[in-house]
Amino acid sequence: MTLAFTICSINYLAQARTLGDSLRQTNPDYRYVIGLVDKLSEANLPAELVPTYSMLEVDKIGIPDFAAMCDRYDITELNTAVKPFFIDYFYNSYPNATEVIYFDPDIIVFQPLNQLNEALKSYSLVLTPHTCSPTPDWERPNEQHHLNTGIFNLGFIGLRNDATARSFVDWWKNRLVYECRIDLCEGLFVDQHWVNFAPVYYDNVLIDMHLGYNVAYWNLHERYFTQNENGQWLVSKSHEGTHKPVDNTLPEPLQFFHYSGYNPERPDEISKYQTRYTFIDSAQQKKQRPDAKPLFDLYRERLLANHNDQYRQYPCVYIKPPVILRYLRVRKLLKTPFNRVIALLESRSV
Repeated sequence: MTLAFTICSINYLAQARTLGDSLRQTNPDYRYVIGLVDKLSEANLPAELVPTYSMLEVDKIGIPDFAAMCDRYDITELNTAVKPFFIDYFYNSYPNATEVIYFDPDIIVFQPLNQLNEALKSYSLVLTPHTCSPTPDWERPNEQHHLNTGIFNLGFIGLRNDATARSFVDWWKNRLVYECRIDLCEGLFVDQHWVNFAPVYYDNVLIDMHLGYNVAYWNLHERYFTQNENGQWLVSKSHEGTHKPVDNTLPEPLQFFHYSGYNPERPDEISKYQTRYTFIDSAQQKKQRPDAKPLFDLYRERLLANHNDQYRQYPCVYIKPPVILRYLRVRKLLKTPFNRVIALLESRSV
């Protein structure tokens, strides 16, 4: 059995449902689970907002001193830090799961993942790099940004249930208990920099550069999109910086697209994290990407149908207000008694 899962808080359940819908359509033999970093009992969701997919709440998987992790991390860091703990739980609770695949919730899977399934019969880990060819300019993101955020994008990772992968997960868990912060000055960007070590520390790691895997704003410069007569999405290698397909190369089926940083309320923006491309005429010399626009229109339509606007209103129960979190991170430098400062900060945040 292949177990595919994602992790999110309630505010991202529209994305998690959209991912699940795509997996149900393309890979119906996968078992799909939403790892929920939140509490359904406190959210009291109306019936139409309760997903039909299995949900596993984070407090059920036995993370040691989870409350302290909540004190340390913001919502992005926390949702990332628990990733290897969920994988370890699945290894121990689903022994018939021969493969475990993680997808970020803001992904759509477009094809049966046959090549990935075959790879996981031989390899312990499958990783995808942010980019497979040089970035063409100094717009964001460029290679310096990837040095800051990690060579591999951990919105996807595939793992076989074997001794090597289990050893890796144990090591990864240990690193993310305290060091899953967004702190570029300390060389940290959530879980991603740590996995730079995976191909060095562990054998049997596949770095898969399939053009159709983990397609996102960070590798649009090297990929061009078309649809065939059956409506199937295809991706071709493009000339560096031109977003035009290389001559005499056959397009490959698009496997999964990662809509990182996309906001359905701003449908003309590809991602809040990039400055290279746009969908509209721009005075800022951005290049237009009409080939990708239908892929984003499709995603926007599916998010809205899955109640994105309603889910966004739910705050994560585990996350401290930003002003309190900032204090907790510099607590050792302050002399004011902890309880007095917390009371003061909470009174100011009301």
